[in-house]
Amino acid sequence: MLKPKTGTLRMRALGAMSGTSLDGVDAAVVETDGEQIFAFGPSDYLEYTPEQRAVLSAALGLWWEDDVAEATQVVMAAHEALLSRFRDVDIVGFHGQTLMHEPRGRGTHQAGDGAELAERLQLPVVWDFRSTDVQLGGEGAPLAPFFHFACAKYIGAKAPVAFLNMGGVGNITYVDPSFAKPEAEGALLAFDTGPANAPLNDFMQARRGEPFDRDGRLAAQGTVVEGALELFLDDPYFSRIPPKSLDRNAFGDMVGLVKELGDADAAATLTAMSAAAVMRAMEHCPTPPEKVLVTGGGRRNPVLMEMLSVSLDCPVMAVEEVGLDGDMLEAQAFAYLAVRVARGLPTSCPSTTGVKMSVGGGQVSKPLKTQA
Repeated sequence: MLKPKTGTLRMRALGAMSGTSLDGVDAAVVETDGEQIFAFGPSDYLEYTPEQRAVLSAALGLWWEDDVAEATQVVMAAHEALLSRFRDVDIVGFHGQTLMHEPRGRGTHQAGDGAELAERLQLPVVWDFRSTDVQLGGEGAPLAPFFHFACAKYIGAKAPVAFLNMGGVGNITYVDPSFAKPEAEGALLAFDTGPANAPLNDFMQARRGEPFDRDGRLAAQGTVVEGALELFLDDPYFSRIPPKSLDRNAFGDMVGLVKELGDADAAATLTAMSAAAVMRAMEHCPTPPEKVLVTGGGRRNPVLMEMLSVSLDCPVMAVEEVGLDGDMLEAQAFAYLAVRVARGLPTSCPSTTGVKMSVGGGQVSKPLKTQA
């Protein structure tokens, strides 16, 4: 068990993440002062039941004033059940479940109440990480880049590296570890690459009643239809200069592009679309990274990984190859960010979200009986 060192700013932070793939909740402990990563602690996972997943899926695209009570109940119950398994924790980073993300419109909406979770866990909870960034002109996403910067330092990277998260939506962080702080100009560039697993998962559920293409088995049997791929890449999003971000359903017409195809060809083409989006994203990097470190569920899809390796001009590997945990990196990120928020440090900057200035998002809620 991680132990804080008296007289230092080191904290045992517990982060939780429920991503747009709607598979479940990840939770992980990081020992950090909000700048340096000292150690990684225990982690755990709670899978959503099919019924819970259906409730959350039905709530996608809804806002605060809509009827999201059932979805919020699912989020709160799952997080309480998982996070209560951990002991000796100083602070919790609670992201909640994104239902809608429209930074150039109405804002961003994550289901879940951090103040209520603080009462249930009897721990300080940092939550609502994205709203302040959006209010100050940022995209509100991605938020993991400051943590990726710390990870690059932790693994001893000397040359620029890229962290590629292939979750429901893909996002990339270009890190130059020669800089001292993540908010320094030139240290980071981060943005959403495009859709990743979400359209394929939706397709698999609709066509086959399966949550995802396990090990890329269906895609491996199919052929990529170039015409559909070209239509996908014509979307103006890919030519937009980053930072930029997407809602989970921003490319909702992807499945429509393959609706006339057989299952295997459709799966292969959707997988190729996700890889091609990353290829286009790499055009925005200042210099080619030394390597691309893949995190998220997509790294377990050998068809997708092979497509990435063929299309990118640098080595592509799962983050496990450098000693990190690709299943827990997002949860660890919100543990790390919770400590930054608690210390008043920035969590995003112009080169990660397009926000006008470096800003620390998130609010801290403490259990009422322990509030000063």
